[in-house]
Amino acid sequence: MSPTGAVPIKVQEGTSEICDNTDRADPAELRDYYARKRSVAVRSSLLLSGIAILVALRSPILGLDLAIGGGCGVANMLLVMRNAERLLSGRRSRGVYGVSNLLRVFGLGALPAIVAVTGPPWTLAISYAGFFTPLVSYALEVRNGLRRGT
Repeated sequence: MSPTGAVPIKVQEGTSEICDNTDRADPAELRDYYARKRSVAVRSSLLLSGIAILVALRSPILGLDLAIGGGCGVANMLLVMRNAERLLSGRRSRGVYGVSNLLRVFGLGALPAIVAVTGPPWTLAISYAGFFTPLVSYALEVRNGLRRGT
């Protein structure tokens, strides 16, 4: 024990290594991941486009807000996944990962809010419903896959 009463802590130096996690990934699981990502993006786009057209028949501004929010949501989902893939494969540092996520959030997350300012107060909720639909859809798809064991 030191004279101040503090317990000394032993620190061990070492190097951190960045490794490509895709080398250890099962090729079948990677195929499933890419197929799931693609199918969720396509299904979300089709679903939101159809709903946006129906909403636009009643209120063109709300339909446009939903379509813009949905488009930003699909782009956001794909960029989140791409950024994480690059981080895990060692092709992106943690600093760049954080900065690119920050830029993505401010760019794609703010656009639906900026567009929604032009309409009624509930427009923001409709716009963000479109924005978060792809992420919720992907989460449900993963949950169902885990329950099925795939």
